[in-house]
Amino acid sequence: MDETAIPLRVELPSTSNLNDVVADRLRRDPDAVLAEVRRGDAWEPVTVREFDAQVVAVAKGLVAHGVGPGDSVGIMSRTRYEWTLLDFAAWAAGAVPVPIYETSSAEQVQWILGDSDVSVLVVETSENAAVVEQVRDQAPACREVLVLDAGAVDALVAAGADVPDAEIARRRALASLDDVATIIYTSGTTGRPKGAELTHRNFASLTANTVPEVPEVFAAAGGRTLLFLPLAHVFARFIEVLAISSGTVLGHSPDIKTLVDDLGGFRPTYILAVPRVFEKVYNTAEQTAAAGGKLKIFRWAAAAAVAWSRALDTPHGPSLWLKAQHSVADALVFGTLRGKLGGRARYAVSGGGPLGERLGHFYRGIGLTILEGYGLTESTAPTCVNRPERIKIGTVGAQLPGCAARIAPDGEILLRGHHIFRGYHGNPQATAEAFDEDGWFRTGDLGSLDEDGYLRITGRKKEIIVTAGGKNVAPAVLEDRLRAHTLVSQCVVVGDNRPFIGALVTLDAQGLPGWLSMHGKPAMSVDEARTDPDVLAALDEAVTRANGAVSKAESIRKFTVLPGDFTVENGYLTPSLKFKRALVVKDFEAEIDALYTSTDRSSLHTV
Repeated sequence: MDETAIPLRVELPSTSNLNDVVADRLRRDPDAVLAEVRRGDAWEPVTVREFDAQVVAVAKGLVAHGVGPGDSVGIMSRTRYEWTLLDFAAWAAGAVPVPIYETSSAEQVQWILGDSDVSVLVVETSENAAVVEQVRDQAPACREVLVLDAGAVDALVAAGADVPDAEIARRRALASLDDVATIIYTSGTTGRPKGAELTHRNFASLTANTVPEVPEVFAAAGGRTLLFLPLAHVFARFIEVLAISSGTVLGHSPDIKTLVDDLGGFRPTYILAVPRVFEKVYNTAEQTAAAGGKLKIFRWAAAAAVAWSRALDTPHGPSLWLKAQHSVADALVFGTLRGKLGGRARYAVSGGGPLGERLGHFYRGIGLTILEGYGLTESTAPTCVNRPERIKIGTVGAQLPGCAARIAPDGEILLRGHHIFRGYHGNPQATAEAFDEDGWFRTGDLGSLDEDGYLRITGRKKEIIVTAGGKNVAPAVLEDRLRAHTLVSQCVVVGDNRPFIGALVTLDAQGLPGWLSMHGKPAMSVDEARTDPDVLAALDEAVTRANGAVSKAESIRKFTVLPGDFTVENGYLTPSLKFKRALVVKDFEAEIDALYTSTDRSSLHTV
């Protein structure tokens, strides 16, 4: 199959917009809990009626600050309740909210403020404000910067006290489905970020069609989800809208350091995360078991979970013996793992990168079914996702209603539908280049469709490596498998115009201590570990296992362990944790050259 499309379930009126999401909830059940906000150790409920009143009050404040219909309002903050409040308040004021990652550099902030003509910017902290202040003179449209931690919400409410309710009602009705709802800037892995203009149709129509398509997750009674991914990213933003539309109680967790406590207190029924989160949970659990002398039990239980999940996909299902093993493993191990996620989560949605079959089967085996999906900023997050009633682990599922996918002759995934963005803000050339002659959006990703229309991602078109021998290699397969190892933080596969495939590897500073303890080794720094024989031997085994997924010509022959790591702070990772391949290859040219010329085994390792 080279093309698939799923018809719309729900057709929205052309005059509707995202303000109707709250209005519909208000009509259905004004006293239902819309969100819970952590105050100290307690989670305080916010009803639909209370949320709507807060949205109106803050929207009045934006109007009082001179924000007009169609103006851009910037939000630079971690994921917290006020983010969602400001988002819907901006829409209520007829404005266009523009997210900015709170980790952005001054140069990135300046570009987004200037490119989108942000008029009022709300930041979280004084430190964020200080970053903005460095470039305020280069963003003349930005009249004011308000700070959440300094009482921005209360200040907005006070400023808007004299704005009549009728003005907000008027503005809420201004936008139509095809008007711009937000401008989300791409991560910028290949250059300066582009502002994707996403419309009210993109969010509202995709939400209206996704909820009834996956009711077990998004429309289940008592549904709760805790957002901890950045709301500046389209993935969390879409779930924010979906949760409010569907009746899911929404929570926010701004700090990864308190995430476990937040999960335990909030107890979500479903979560959304990127594969790295699921890898970390697994690796931490394994290390904890090792520290408690229960490593063999954990590994036996993990094997039982994977075997049980795989058996679910066979005609006869798990055998009686496997069911018995699974039941014992559940009592000994699985319940504790589910408890780390709050104890009530039955489903998780994974995106932003491939999860891998091993983790997919493991989590389904312990009672957390991960629905892997796929999408981009330009497709308003999901274009497809696995369905609970029919999961194909290793794929990213079938298209959602109103969405279509085509595989081009060169293997590129093309998309079309109500979820595809309008274009790049102020950049008609980039917009034209993003679509083919038939109007299909070029994703830049490579994939295939099976006989049921399920999509499988095989690589990134622009990242295909062509060796000196002419072999085309998709690096993602190897990189994703290596990153699953406890010791590995990042892996960048190289080899363009080289005689063989090599890799740059960085060690995981958080995973290292547990691994050392598990293997009876003394504590050591990351720099010491990168030349330790046992660490290198473990990495060698990991590379060998990863190589099992590819042909010999595509396999990693040499790797080097770099002294540091790739982080958002040093510029090698985007805020959504994708590494900037071109920058890494440029800055580590000497280390890459050494893979093919040096014989020094202290830093290089031959597989």
